[in-house]
Amino acid sequence: MLPEQLEAIYRKNLALFSKAGVGYRQWQHAPILDFATDERIAKELGWTAAPTKSLFMKIKGGGYCLLLTHRDRRLNSKLVKQVLGKRVSVCSNEEMAVEIGCVPGAVCPFGLPEHITLLVDPVVYEHKELMFTPGKPDYTFAFDSAELNKLLMHLTNPVITLPAVEQA
Repeated sequence: MLPEQLEAIYRKNLALFSKAGVGYRQWQHAPILDFATDERIAKELGWTAAPTKSLFMKIKGGGYCLLLTHRDRRLNSKLVKQVLGKRVSVCSNEEMAVEIGCVPGAVCPFGLPEHITLLVDPVVYEHKELMFTPGKPDYTFAFDSAELNKLLMHLTNPVITLPAVEQA
């Protein structure tokens, strides 16, 4: 990914927090592109916020969506199909990078192109604070999960909150 694309995603996130009036904390650190590095840096910096996962998917028949969930949750493809009316499949790293400009392992849930549907797993609301990578893999943002709806209201993307279901 080009540094200017990642910078643009980062700036969109800063603008979103400002526009929504949502406070956040940010850290700059070594790039996080895998689980092991994420765990190491989280311990070093003493993070307590719940780590999120942004899973970029292709919708059968055309279109894309992104699932915002907790890092340890698995994709419930049957539930997503029930909500969207179509099957989804996880995109390759190459296709994801072309479509949304993110680096594999550091997919950002905000600042997406307008045509991409954002699916929100209600499990994220069970945590006091959430953290995510705002485009640049060497930055992490954290904010109160109670403020998530303020951020979502300022997005131009379609946003769907999935029904709450127990994870198998």
